[in-house]
Amino acid sequence: MGSSNDAWMDEARRQVPPRKLEKQIAVVRACCGVFGREGYARASVDALAAAAGISTRTLYNHFPGGKADLFRTVVTWTSNEVKDAQISRIQALLPPDRPPHPDDLERDLVALARAFVDLIADYRDHFALVRHIHAEADHVPKEVLEAWKSAGPEPVARAFADTMTGLAAAGLIDTHGDPALTGAHFTALTSHPIVQLSYYGVVPLPKERTDHLITSGVAAFLRAYRAA
Repeated sequence: MGSSNDAWMDEARRQVPPRKLEKQIAVVRACCGVFGREGYARASVDALAAAAGISTRTLYNHFPGGKADLFRTVVTWTSNEVKDAQISRIQALLPPDRPPHPDDLERDLVALARAFVDLIADYRDHFALVRHIHAEADHVPKEVLEAWKSAGPEPVARAFADTMTGLAAAGLIDTHGDPALTGAHFTALTSHPIVQLSYYGVVPLPKERTDHLITSGVAAFLRAYRAA
């Protein structure tokens, strides 16, 4: 099965000539780092064009809406990429239709939490971008915020809800009728503390600290949700 970023690329190919699309992708990759360092408000069009090795006029030729248009494309592209990686890990480690043995539940939840945390290092520019989205929500165009949520957080939340539904159907946990909230609590107790303490991966935590936060977070989750 192809990823949603493959689908995104297919749609882009239908709308943009191949050479122009190739150039746009190169600009998006170069500008992701600038937005990750400077944020949306501080990143200037001149700096973005310079990072991409193009003139500001060329940037506007590719992205007529200027910085807002470019930022939306960067956010959508990187969010799709990371979302695909996150959902791939959920499906590999805790697929909804193949629940673990009860004795392995805690081990597999720890493995999933650790896999999510590892993605922070694998996609540093993206998580730096997300840090700025949260910090600058009042400056980021509303349509960009909606595009980000639709491309990344919302599909991942649905995937977590599906997994929690599968675990509940197997009698391993009790979602109390709200698998989406159960999934949100899982990430809040495991990966979110590490994201916050590491400033979205800018200051990585020692492995021992990371392992402690993950295992204690999973233990807290199971105290709240393990089926009686």
